[in-house]
Amino acid sequence: MQIGSIIRRSALQFKDAPCLSEGSRTVSFRQFDELTDRLGNALRDLGLEQGDRVAVVLPNGIECLVAYYAIAKAGLVRVSLNTRETPDDHLYKLTDSGSRAVVCADGLRFPELEFSIDESMVAQLLCSARTGVCAFDRGLDEPLRLGYTGGTTGRPKAVTLTTRGELAELLSFLSDLVPDLSASDVFLHASPIAHASGAFFLPAVVRGAHSVVLKKFDPAEFLDLAARTQATMSFLVPTMLAMILEQPGLERADLRFRRIAYGASPIAPSILQRAEDRFGRIFAQTYGQAESPMVITYLAPDHHDRIGSCGRPFSCVEVAILNESGAFVPPGEVGEVVCRGPQLMAYYWNRPEATAEAFRGGWLHTGDIGRMDEDGFFYLLDRKNDMLISGGYNVYPREVEEVLLEFEGVTEAAVVGLPDEKWGDRVHAVVAGRESLSTPELLEHARQRLAHFKCPKHIEIWPELPKSSANKILRRSIKERLIARKDKEN
Repeated sequence: MQIGSIIRRSALQFKDAPCLSEGSRTVSFRQFDELTDRLGNALRDLGLEQGDRVAVVLPNGIECLVAYYAIAKAGLVRVSLNTRETPDDHLYKLTDSGSRAVVCADGLRFPELEFSIDESMVAQLLCSARTGVCAFDRGLDEPLRLGYTGGTTGRPKAVTLTTRGELAELLSFLSDLVPDLSASDVFLHASPIAHASGAFFLPAVVRGAHSVVLKKFDPAEFLDLAARTQATMSFLVPTMLAMILEQPGLERADLRFRRIAYGASPIAPSILQRAEDRFGRIFAQTYGQAESPMVITYLAPDHHDRIGSCGRPFSCVEVAILNESGAFVPPGEVGEVVCRGPQLMAYYWNRPEATAEAFRGGWLHTGDIGRMDEDGFFYLLDRKNDMLISGGYNVYPREVEEVLLEFEGVTEAAVVGLPDEKWGDRVHAVVAGRESLSTPELLEHARQRLAHFKCPKHIEIWPELPKSSANKILRRSIKERLIARKDKEN
């Protein structure tokens, strides 16, 4: 099945019902199908050929999603770039992917590429493009789009995602994460479409739900738009949810949410409890990574009493824990999280050695350290490469961060290891949250909850922690900043 076929089928089924809204504009399912056909035809008429990579650097909005699915219909390969990234980030990914064209926001220029199409040009192309169905078939295992890893341990790698994987992700969402999504729902896209929120658009199209896009996240605007559109579903990262909970108008807002998915980083138990007190038990966590986008495990709303768990595997995914020798470990023991299933990437783009390493033994090695309990629920301890060794003991930063996040008023936490002659890695924590936070109280809280070798030797309070374009806290950046400050002091 082709992705374009899904768009056409929904246009026939839901016709003039609202498909996608942003600001004062709305397009129906029929119009979305026509717009993606026209832009797809225009891209092919420029001379782009089957399999050519086309990057998209657009903010949240109608044009962004039209470009995404026009590229899919035209048999081209989408390379999604985040507008929050730097020009150097963009140039690296455009070069690495071998992109031939880019669809970008007005004001951006990419002279290195053969075709640079800004939003004004998109409007012109839509007006002049030939009508008619744009349908170029590709094999289920041929590249559909390239997504980039977070680059937390080095240069980001492009993961090659296929139509087979896209369909597996779609079915996983519809069977597990949002099984009751229907034409009566309004999905509010508040986080970047280039990241996780965009993954919810195709399920909404299949079920006839109305997607409403917030161009840029603002907690007050989120609440206002949610009330005005009577939004029933959304996806948020924990930092966004924490900001929403601090809004003075939250209690008075007329909200109708019945499912909010979250992911990308751990959530503070205190934040989750406050959110459930206000919204009800409607939160579902999803765990995935670029190599298995959004789909490894999920924690259903009724399972949120399992503190710290990232849930059970999605229906089409097999997940296990392996030790250093590659052997399965029994429940309760710690090892690397591995998975396999149709949702996985095909390979890293132009990186055969990295691909072989990631898929050794026939499983995708996630690089995450975790364990499974007797009921099949998984718990993440940390990234394999982020583990610290302090005084000869293994310390998982995430475990320490989760304890700090328990403290009222802490909304973000990061733990890093700083070089130390005595300890090897000196456990150092940085947190953000309410202005009233006290370092001595935080340290006392940590001492009561953690073994002495896991307890931070020092805790700093920052206004906010540096994050990636996908809203993931950048431990490496924090560590580099702390070391640079120490070197300057010396």
